[in-house]
This record gives sequence, structure tokens and C-alpha cells, in this order.
Amino acid sequence: MFNESTIRSLVKALSWRIVATLTTTVLVFVFTRRIDVAVTVGGIEAIAKSFLYFGHERVWNALTLGREPVPTVNTPPGSLVSETITLANSDSKHRSIKMEESV
Repeated sequence: MFNESTIRSLVKALSWRIVATLTTTVLVFVFTRRIDVAVTVGGIEAIAKSFLYFGHERVWNALTLGREPVPTVNTPPGSLVSETITLANSDSKHRSIKMEESV
């Protein structure tokens, strides 16, 4: 169970904006054959929709629609022991497995 952080929402908004703005800019250029118009429309669209998407993400993060609570187990600090086991394969390659168990 986790909540998305504000920075995660911001990074997602920016990465999507790059893809969407390039699409908008290319389409405007295809229809107008004017790079100045395409870049201007793409720039305005990028700024406006970045703010809208970020807000949209934060609102959805606050809603409980479609989310079900996940039961959690409260364990006192220091009650878990962790151990790493290294296994050798037949071709002499090693892999490690981390195991945790309750004490």
C-alpha cells in the first residue's frame, strides 16, 4: 500500500507532457505548414496542460473510488531478522536471495 508523492506526480506530468506536446506540435505543423504556429501552440498547450494534469493526479490520489484497503500487520521495530543466502548454479554463477522472518 502506498500513496504517490507530490514529486512522483510532477515527474509523471512532465514526462507525459513531452510526449503529448511533441504530438500536438507535429499535428499543428502538418495542418498549417508553419513551424512558428506549431511551436507557439505546443508551448501554450504544454504549460496549461501540465498544471491541469498535476491537479488531476492530486485529486485522484485523494479519492478512494476503486481502492480497497489492504490489511497491514503492525510489528514492533527490530522484530524482523533478515538474512541473505547465496546459491551457486551449475555454471558457477551466484545469485543472492534475501529472506526475512519473524523472531
